[in-house]
Amino acid sequence: MMALIAGTIDEILRPYEFEFFRNGLVVATIAGALCGLIGCYVVLRSMSYIGHGLSHSIFGGFAAASLIGVNVFLGAGAWGLVTALMIGGITRRRPVGSDAAIGVVTTASFALGLALIQVFGSPSQNADAALFGNVLGVSRNDVYLIIAVTLATVATIVVAYRKLLFVTFDPEVAEVTGVRVAVTDGVLMVLLAASILVTMNVMGVTLIAAALVVPAVVARLLTPSFSRMLIIATAVGAVTGMVGMNLSYHLDIASGPTIVLTGAALFLVAFVASGARRRARLPGVRRAF
Repeated sequence: MMALIAGTIDEILRPYEFEFFRNGLVVATIAGALCGLIGCYVVLRSMSYIGHGLSHSIFGGFAAASLIGVNVFLGAGAWGLVTALMIGGITRRRPVGSDAAIGVVTTASFALGLALIQVFGSPSQNADAALFGNVLGVSRNDVYLIIAVTLATVATIVVAYRKLLFVTFDPEVAEVTGVRVAVTDGVLMVLLAASILVTMNVMGVTLIAAALVVPAVVARLLTPSFSRMLIIATAVGAVTGMVGMNLSYHLDIASGPTIVLTGAALFLVAFVASGARRRARLPGVRRAF
């Protein structure tokens, strides 16, 4: 029995012998926490589609930057930021809804990236890794980069907490009371684009939207308080990234899909638990049992 337990523990800890896995685990855990934090604003603003759209848009920037020899992170990040500003500009100046603007601009950018790769060949960095994630490509520099982006995001949210909260729940009144809504939205878009960019290696652009939305939705099911929602979503994202990475190694499945499926499992648990809690509060339910 003891030998079986020792063998199981040894098997669980075996991937920690490899530096690439340790780097990937740190990045996935911090990336999950970061996406959970920023995802709360995305979900409460009913902007879930923009995470999906920006991630695809950034792939266009990734392809273009790689092919012309520009730094991938700077090129893709700048491309994503320009895309976000274009979406805002179209929405404000034309009778086009934000969802339609996101669909047109970001899918065009994604298609441009695919076209560039087909015409000029795959860039120096693996396009499949950018699309679907590749933990083998996570380096120590990626760890430092995501830590820096996370710290900057947390600091920004702490400093601008009230403005972000006001604009999230009532942008019209916030504008009237003197809050610069356009600037605040721009700051949020920068944070969102940076978060997507630094999580691309682990999640892949096709799955980042789930990392943004799922932890926030789980937290929303568990609490009506916005401040607690931020904390819970951050914790759920971190746990999802950590557990998903470990399962990815042992199941021999790519890290991105495994992390998303782990988050989906947590969503199901939260959904069932929140439904049971609501039913328990209904009149007559307790008497029936």
